[in-house]
Amino acid sequence: MKLAWALIAAPVATFPYYASAQTPSIPSAHPKVAAALAAIRADNAWTLEQQSSICEIPAPPFKETARAAEYKRRFEALGYKDVRIDPEGNVIATRAGKGSGPSVMIAGHLDTVFPEGTNVKVTRVGTVMKGPGISDNCRGLAVILQVAKALNSAGVETEGTIYLVGNVGEEGPGDLRGVKHLFRKEFPGKIDYFISVDGAGHGVTSRAVGSHRYRVTYQGPGGHSYGAFGIPNPIHAMGRAIAKIAELQVPAKPKTTFNVGVISGGTSVNSISATGVMEIDMRSESAEELNRIDARIRAAVQSALTEENARWTGTRGKLAVRIDTIGIRPTGGQSDDAPIVRVAVDAGKALGFSEPTVASSTDANLPISMGIPAVTIDGGGRGQGSHALGEEYDDTDKGWLGPQWAALIVATLAKVR
Repeated sequence: MKLAWALIAAPVATFPYYASAQTPSIPSAHPKVAAALAAIRADNAWTLEQQSSICEIPAPPFKETARAAEYKRRFEALGYKDVRIDPEGNVIATRAGKGSGPSVMIAGHLDTVFPEGTNVKVTRVGTVMKGPGISDNCRGLAVILQVAKALNSAGVETEGTIYLVGNVGEEGPGDLRGVKHLFRKEFPGKIDYFISVDGAGHGVTSRAVGSHRYRVTYQGPGGHSYGAFGIPNPIHAMGRAIAKIAELQVPAKPKTTFNVGVISGGTSVNSISATGVMEIDMRSESAEELNRIDARIRAAVQSALTEENARWTGTRGKLAVRIDTIGIRPTGGQSDDAPIVRVAVDAGKALGFSEPTVASSTDANLPISMGIPAVTIDGGGRGQGSHALGEEYDDTDKGWLGPQWAALIVATLAKVR
């Protein structure tokens, strides 16, 4: 985390487009851009069909292959010649620039939180579609396809190259593996602006909520609940730790949170378990506060171990504890005056809406932590029940504003000709 914090504070002179204090003007009146925006509105039914049909291709964590292959095929069907799937599984379609303008990447994550075997059938009543992942992130994937289609159909030309991406590994266990590969392996130092499209609505995420996630395992000899009584109990130690964690106090600003989200262990009611396992999530906008709550939780875990071992003074074994990292997301932020944030906000205003910037945990966390201008935008419409089996997307009467917004941001940043 110290490295990520240092990178946030590091100068960005290596990237010439970052340093400019002047916010590009929004080219909504440009004839070809206006034609692309009009095409998006007229083509709204196509966007919704993409969203629904993509969602019916399962994409559990680490098993996004089938959806990725279909996403690649759809880019190719739109006339994109340079489309590939990288070694990590990200789908990358390249729209070459006509000059030496900034490179812009717009991405939506392919993966869902739902396990293999989940019924992913999408149902529709009026403007409302319902199905696992229909908002998060089938909406984002459909928006990017519509942007790809509209830019081509309107003949929009840009100075900079545009990369349209369906990336893997955004959801919890994926630990941002898709964007980590993109920025560290595929395009190191080559992306000037990054936009993630994730979910529904009209929000702009400009600040990264970092997270630390651990699996804590207490281990001991285990035994019969009656015959071996008197030995330290891993589940009791875990219970002590949870009680200590539950009493921790954290600041409201910057908002900092913690949660024990999963617990497991034991084989029967009359057995002293050999293991007690819990998974912990902690989050904050502040790297300092995130590190502080991390240290306090680690101290609680160790204190619980010491207390449980001291509770039972026999010689038949002691407990040990292991802490495994299951996810680290860096923190970071940008001023609302940063050019990429102003472009996102101004593009929304040009389309008739305005939302305050917020902090969240998204694919943009990584580039923000590296000093690369990045935002996450919503995909329009209205979502409800994210990560639930009954997740919904309502296109309302102006769902097309989502892909229009994304196209306008991309055209602005890549410098339309």
